[in-house]
Amino acid sequence: MFDKLSLPVIVAPMFLVSSPESVIAACRSGVVGSIPLLNARTADACEVWLKELKEALPTEPWAVNFIAHKTNKRHDTDLELIEKYEPPIVIVSLGHPGAVTEVVHKYGGRVYSDVATVKHAKKAAAAGVDGLILVCAGAGGHGGMLNPFAFIAAVKEFWSGTIILSGGISHGKDILAAQIMGADFAYMGTRFIATAESVALPEYKEMLVDSTIEDILYTDSFSGVHANYLIPSLLKNNIDPKDLKPSESVDLSHMVDVKAWRDIWSAGHGVTTIKSIETTARIIETLVNEYEEAKKEVITYA
Repeated sequence: MFDKLSLPVIVAPMFLVSSPESVIAACRSGVVGSIPLLNARTADACEVWLKELKEALPTEPWAVNFIAHKTNKRHDTDLELIEKYEPPIVIVSLGHPGAVTEVVHKYGGRVYSDVATVKHAKKAAAAGVDGLILVCAGAGGHGGMLNPFAFIAAVKEFWSGTIILSGGISHGKDILAAQIMGADFAYMGTRFIATAESVALPEYKEMLVDSTIEDILYTDSFSGVHANYLIPSLLKNNIDPKDLKPSESVDLSHMVDVKAWRDIWSAGHGVTTIKSIETTARIIETLVNEYEEAKKEVITYA
């Protein structure tokens, strides 16, 4: 499935950011593109997208993200669509992957599960997934807290399947480093928000270009789960980061036009490397060149 990839990279599925166009552009440029099923606001729209992706990418590996928690109101409907359109890879988040694994394995697909702790990694492994996405410190969205070196080492104590590493990866050297550490793939999200194919708001993309690692705040105040957010997006909505308290949700109800994720934007620690808004193909071309140069440096030092 992966023999024609130009880089061992999976572009992470990003809520309100990834689009069918971004998936197709990523896959045709030699990496694995992905999209959250819930980016399609209705099941009918989701079906249209899945049909489009299946027709556009008949041989390339592509992925969808499925929210496995029962609070997902489209849980059963989206699982039926997965069964019908057979995406090659299904990325499971926020729930037990067992039911998804059963469906996907029937048609020969692969299931990768987001995990941020060793406990959850063991549960996903026991459920029969094909890969573990280790969400480490510095990842955009719902990032974890574990150091990637230690997390990979701990997981390899009980796991011999595919490992996908997430957290602050934004340069070709980072991709090679992930492989050297023992990962099969690098999982990159933030680097691909400021792209022509992304459906992120123009202001969001510009804020990424203007931001650095110092503009990232890790808090559970907006979703109840810790995530990394852009401080400038908080200030833009008159929210002072100094006023946020641990484990205390921010009440946005009085702010009629403000919603988490839509208006309060996320980014990972790798945001510093984003210098302009580019096409997905151009970013991947740059990453390939950086990756190849990094390999030469490793050989030289050896």
